[in-house]
Amino acid sequence: MRGGAKVAIVGGVFVVVAGGVAYGGYNLWQGVSGGSGVGVSSGAEEKLTGPVTEGEVANAAKAFLAAWAAGEPDRAGQLTNNPVDAGPVVADFGVGAKVTKAEITPGTAVGPKVPFTVKATITYEGQSKPWTYDSELTVVRGLSTGRPLVDWTPTVIHPKLTKGATLRTGPAKVGAITAVDRKGVELTAEKYPSLGPVLDKLREKYAAKTGGQPGVETWIESGTDSVPNTTLVTHVKGKPGRLETTIDAKAQAAAEKAVQSYEQASVVAVKPSTGEIRAVANSPAAGFNAAFQGQQAPGSTLKIVTAALLLEKGLVTANGPAPCPPDARYYTRTFHNLDNFSLGTVPFTRSFAKSCNTAFIKLIDDVDDDSALGKEARDVFGIGLDWKTGIDSFDGRIPEETQGAAAEQYIGQGTVQMNALNVASITATAKYGTFKQPFLVSQELDGRTFAEASRSLSTSASSQLRAMMRAATVGEGTATKAMASVGGEKGAKTGSAEVDGQATSNSWFTGYSDDLAAAAVVQSGGHGGDAAGPVVASVLRAG
Repeated sequence: MRGGAKVAIVGGVFVVVAGGVAYGGYNLWQGVSGGSGVGVSSGAEEKLTGPVTEGEVANAAKAFLAAWAAGEPDRAGQLTNNPVDAGPVVADFGVGAKVTKAEITPGTAVGPKVPFTVKATITYEGQSKPWTYDSELTVVRGLSTGRPLVDWTPTVIHPKLTKGATLRTGPAKVGAITAVDRKGVELTAEKYPSLGPVLDKLREKYAAKTGGQPGVETWIESGTDSVPNTTLVTHVKGKPGRLETTIDAKAQAAAEKAVQSYEQASVVAVKPSTGEIRAVANSPAAGFNAAFQGQQAPGSTLKIVTAALLLEKGLVTANGPAPCPPDARYYTRTFHNLDNFSLGTVPFTRSFAKSCNTAFIKLIDDVDDDSALGKEARDVFGIGLDWKTGIDSFDGRIPEETQGAAAEQYIGQGTVQMNALNVASITATAKYGTFKQPFLVSQELDGRTFAEASRSLSTSASSQLRAMMRAATVGEGTATKAMASVGGEKGAKTGSAEVDGQATSNSWFTGYSDDLAAAAVVQSGGHGGDAAGPVVASVLRAG
């Protein structure tokens, strides 16, 4: 303990009172026997090896939490495996966030992991407010010393804190907003968790334009433009401005519920005739908005664009023959179907509905332009045209490739980069026939210019493409099971994509019902119809 500190026990938690400020925690630097202590050693000790023991976990956690609660960041940092990074973040808890009191109570350890609850008091300009949350730490053995140490990550201090971000309390940098859906229903992060990062970004960009005035808050300052600041505690409410969005609360609620079934999943719904975004949801809900900013191969969902290209070039028709052998070669690359299935020579619609890779590979041999797919995606589907959605978003990319690498792109693999927003928009364009740039707030609010594709899908290709997508939802189509509960005029496409040699492919699915299109991706979800399919179906039913 620091000199002159008084110690009292409150509910099993030691409270260190020094200089008139109370910090909760365990008695710092406890002496223990059996080699499980965490204090500074005197003299030479044998370096311990092997997994950390139950006693080491308990004592390492107690020592760190006590140093943190006692306002001793340097000491707390030395109890981690990264003191250079840890010390300043622990210090920021008091200095930046203006925490004047904290009681930290650990729960029952599960292996090397120790959950704990922080009950803090934040004081700003003489006014105090409680702040309670849960977090977790992990104890590991130090590589050089063998000592049990806290495995440092900023989420130890707060579960939403990331590397480079800081805790702050004071006047908010931007005004407050009340965001509402298209029918006037209020949208909050508490009710719709995935909208938290979206609303934070909308607030930063549009609060002033809606007349919102700032209050006093505690927030996480992200330190990067791509991730919005996150409000943690509101001390004095600002005067909010009203911001109308294109979100549909019913569809958003369905999207939130659907992605919660998976550790990593995203879904977006778009109105094809206007581009209005009806829903966006991610799991996990906090932090990076993968639905808008993700960049990964979308698998066979991109065959919608490839099919449009082949139809427009007259290389095939929906009912024309399309051989589907178990494998096909393009230059030096050999491509296979799932489990090496084959259909023989069948109508192109059936090859599309069964997601036959080899049918597409054999047909693109006649395209005679390795950059044709990228041109079709840009000129008709608006991919890569710098979308102005209202918040940060990635608008898709199909970089120029040649030979086998180009062939990979035609089936949505290789260097193609997409997210759920991009694929939902592709499906919306297929349904409507013309690209309508997706957006969350009206362009009239800030005068931004929407992206426009250079041309619409040809009438013939548009009609055939919709028929092919309908066929994927009936009979033996790969989307039949997932779309069985969806009514209206409907169509869909499944996809799966292996990224970085992962054992189980990412599950992709996209579909439409009347004037609503949606797309979802579930990381390591397997076949598109199995994981992502039900997510899309839930949103389409609700919308």
